[in-house]
Amino acid sequence: MSTTAFEDHAFVDPYAVDPTDSLWPDPASQHQDTGYLLAPPNPDERISYSIDPRDRRRLDLHAALTTAGIPPRPEDRDAIDQLSALPAGINTTLQRWLHHTA
Repeated sequence: MSTTAFEDHAFVDPYAVDPTDSLWPDPASQHQDTGYLLAPPNPDERISYSIDPRDRRRLDLHAALTTAGIPPRPEDRDAIDQLSALPAGINTTLQRWLHHTA
């Protein structure tokens, strides 16, 4: 009788989980009131960080362009930086125009 490599070792199914095993708690039972697998974020643990208004306008402009179907390319960075330097009212108008084109 020939032996195979599997006869010498017990087969272990890495995906088999014993539901009574305390190492694998039921995720739904941990947060039944939320309906999510993760606990909601704690506002007291948030990092206090403010972003520069120009950087906020730059990020918003990137998002508006991408939403409008015009994803910015790396060579567009200078133009986006210049547009972000404009006053907030002009930037808002640009974003509104882009929003209506989508």
